[in-house]
Amino acid sequence: MTMKHSGARKLKEVTNFYSSFEQLNGVHPWMDAVKDGYVSYRVRALQTGKVAYFNFILAKEMGLIPPDHPHQMTEDLEGKLIETFSIQIINEYDELSNRRIDPDTIRPHRYMATRYLQLQHANKQGKTSGDGRGIWNGTVYHRGLTWDVSSRGTGVTCLAPGAVAAQKPLKTGGTEFGYGCGLAEIDELLAASILAEVMHLQGLRTERVLCVIDLGKGYGIGVRAAPNLIRPAHLFLYLKQEKYESLKAATDYLIDRQVSNKVWNITAKGNAKYDELLSCICNSFGEFTAQLDIDYIFAWLDWDGDNVLADGGIIDYGSVRQFGIRHDKYRYDDVERFSTNLNEQKQKARLIVQVFAQMVDYLKTKKKKALREFARHPQVERFNEVFDQKRAERLLYRMGFSETQRNHIFAQKDLFARFDKEFSFFERAKVSGNTEKVADGVNHPALYNMRSILREYPKFLNESPLPFEKRWMTENSFFKTILSSFAKSRDARMGEKQRRHIESFQQLYRELVLSAAGKQKPESILKGICERAEKLNSEKRITGNALIEMVEEIITEKKKGLSMDQIQKIVDRLVYENNGMPEMPVSRYYRDLQNTPAVKMDLYAKLLSLVEENSESI
Repeated sequence: MTMKHSGARKLKEVTNFYSSFEQLNGVHPWMDAVKDGYVSYRVRALQTGKVAYFNFILAKEMGLIPPDHPHQMTEDLEGKLIETFSIQIINEYDELSNRRIDPDTIRPHRYMATRYLQLQHANKQGKTSGDGRGIWNGTVYHRGLTWDVSSRGTGVTCLAPGAVAAQKPLKTGGTEFGYGCGLAEIDELLAASILAEVMHLQGLRTERVLCVIDLGKGYGIGVRAAPNLIRPAHLFLYLKQEKYESLKAATDYLIDRQVSNKVWNITAKGNAKYDELLSCICNSFGEFTAQLDIDYIFAWLDWDGDNVLADGGIIDYGSVRQFGIRHDKYRYDDVERFSTNLNEQKQKARLIVQVFAQMVDYLKTKKKKALREFARHPQVERFNEVFDQKRAERLLYRMGFSETQRNHIFAQKDLFARFDKEFSFFERAKVSGNTEKVADGVNHPALYNMRSILREYPKFLNESPLPFEKRWMTENSFFKTILSSFAKSRDARMGEKQRRHIESFQQLYRELVLSAAGKQKPESILKGICERAEKLNSEKRITGNALIEMVEEIITEKKKGLSMDQIQKIVDRLVYENNGMPEMPVSRYYRDLQNTPAVKMDLYAKLLSLVEENSESI
């Protein structure tokens, strides 16, 4: 009897300790707000799996676990995560085939797969597209902030491209039709876990991975979270279909969430609030696209607003890459089509703002006008201004200048523009030859590594014993510093043109330092610039190729017996390498990673070597 009572008491304690997870039961406010915005599914518990990764920091920010919870997986916590997230939909194939399912495993609430516009579907109005292998778990409210939580790898829905192409319900796990499996591979989920957290620490708005469940045989379930997981595409399908009431409901839902989360300051009522929405969209996408441009992040933006969050942020890391240098000719090969490239992201983001302008006009007039009529809309035109300003701020930030120093520079008319012209000459140069095939697409590699000179040049200025006005790096040293590993023999020869630009670059860089110093001596600010530039242009940059090779190595070691606990610690350490970026306000919980127990050091060293080997790659 005593043992029974003790067991019951422990169960109650565990239930109470992790009771916040019980909010994630499939119920989501979108279901009430937009009645035709989703397809609902019964869901069953798989009652299997292991936790491959859990984002303790994110869970604490969301209030899912206590702030003082040890940064360590426990049997009770793992059990709760498996109970909450190891689930699969009972889809149309299961229903039609009368698949035998234990009724005790079926969850009480139905879960939704949301509808949204996707260019990869033949129907360009969003009538058949949306979450093809994912469902929404619900929302979490904590300290004035509402979080969305959704999962991928939970079974194939009728909105999957494969199901639409097959014109029949598909069995989860089938591979006959592309994008019709409904499952997620464990390597892509672990890669997203690392890269999403790195993006977050660099100050980009992004989905983050809360949890990864390993189901075995190379598959898993990835759980994502963000204060808002709605995409522009969730709204655009109703614009394309001219379904006014649904569009209004979806747009009002978006505004209400952003305002309640204190992300957007929209105070107007009636139709005027849509004008304020458009202004917020312009600001968000102008800043976001500028960050992508300067940070060399490829996110495959397009007018459908699919692979992006509605407030300008990253979602769906399957096609997201962080380049080491400006590989702006890289295009991802998605079998049936090639992606956009880094240079085209600005125009695609502007086009998204243009579609929003068309949408706002439709909401105000109930008459849909042609998209081309909004090409010169004031907010669409303002997008370029926001982009240019935010790009300038981001580049100077990446160079190591503080906010005050950046303001001093901007006070000097045309100074940044003149420097940017020289910077872009080097940054956008390509190796000799033409576009070449790479593993997952095509690319024409960048010739110069500008992150290298942004790191090394202030160091040279700071360490030189000469008076500031006489501190000049030799042409050969400068050229050797910027030359990328992709350079061919003919590219490694410095000509007169390069010499002129090297001289001009150094002259204008020094003018930036003089302006940034204000009334101080330039020498007095160089140390701070060096320290910031070193951190912001680190050689430990996780590029797309590095991430692929790192995860492959982790999976190989996993097959040899690497424990889930070790995988967790390795991911945590890799994330912590990117902590402490200047001016980036991040959760105090990242301090917990300082005390991460020792990982398998030989494997960790190998992973870091892969990072360094691929530091200039796509």
